[in-house]
Amino acid sequence: MTDAAILHFMCGKMGAGKSTFAMAMASSNAAVLLSEDDLLRDLYPGGVTDLGSYVTLSGRIKRALADHICALLRQGISVVLDFPANTAAQRAWFRKLIESSGVSHQLHYLDVPNDTCRHQLRERRARNGSDPLQDDATFDALLAHFAAPTPEERFTVVRHERT
Repeated sequence: MTDAAILHFMCGKMGAGKSTFAMAMASSNAAVLLSEDDLLRDLYPGGVTDLGSYVTLSGRIKRALADHICALLRQGISVVLDFPANTAAQRAWFRKLIESSGVSHQLHYLDVPNDTCRHQLRERRARNGSDPLQDDATFDALLAHFAAPTPEERFTVVRHERT
């Protein structure tokens, strides 16, 4: 196991502040930050139009990056993944990365109330224009699938509560 490198990843509802937290985590830990939102925007401009297209394109990015992420970790370089770990199925990808690379990890669970998340989404939408997936309907659809990490998943969970 590589002692120096740590894989950091986030769990939290849409609008919980995962991206802001990930940027701060990467900066304070001298880690490489990979952002799913940035990759989707840059590799597939306008390609994410609904949840189905998101799932397809996200899967492509994860398959393409998995070996590279593990290589960085094996070289002793910590990585912060700003990719959602909001369901057991999503967390299975992170488990594979951990097992393949043999490094320590921290799953940062941003436990933020729904009202706060909705407020932050409205602020983000006002700043960034009309992103079709930054609305209450998408929040509700994703919230229906959200599942906090469980002890059975065997992750090292660091919980961050916010009101």
